[in-house]
Amino acid sequence: MNNDNRVLVEQTGLVPVVVIDDAADAIPAAAALKAGGVPIMEITLRTAAGLDAIEAVAKEDAEILVGAGTVLSLEMAKESVARGAKFIVSPGFDKKVVSWCVKKGIDVFPGCVTPTEIMKAIDLGLEILKFFPANIYGGKEAMKALAGPFPGVRFIPTGGIDNSNLKEFVIPQVFAAGGGWLCPRGDIKAKNFDEITRICAEAVDIRKACL
Repeated sequence: MNNDNRVLVEQTGLVPVVVIDDAADAIPAAAALKAGGVPIMEITLRTAAGLDAIEAVAKEDAEILVGAGTVLSLEMAKESVARGAKFIVSPGFDKKVVSWCVKKGIDVFPGCVTPTEIMKAIDLGLEILKFFPANIYGGKEAMKALAGPFPGVRFIPTGGIDNSNLKEFVIPQVFAAGGGWLCPRGDIKAKNFDEITRICAEAVDIRKACL
């Protein structure tokens, strides 16, 4: 992983999963996250505005580490990077996507929840993996168990995490906690950016209290 990016993500400990319906909302959403102490955005490709949103943030604010989420194909990965994405996140493991990212020096976090998937990722040189959906696949107890045979692997759990249980995920096996709760789609659409800042600031405080 790019060392500067690694330090930022690890120190922040939070990866907002951001769903943008109107690319015009990307810049104020980024500003709201940064104001709350979370200068990171995983903009998903679940909407038609995703790529335009990535490009807008990448061009507008160099202080935001912007990446693409819900990347389901090599073509999507290539287009995301061309638009300015600094990292790629996939819900599952795709060898073509991971291999291309590794070759190009692009940080990539594929979803891996089984020993077989983790071994495939390790074989390609990865050590930080998405764990999704975390609440379905055993949460922190599963990650602790997987750390036994795979002590060098750390996870970015996503799914079922919010400020009410965030402290449970401040453990050595977790590189950072991810999720949409940090930047709710509804608040973006309603342009309620102050609420996004409030949620992020609260999450940052929760993590600090656990360290």
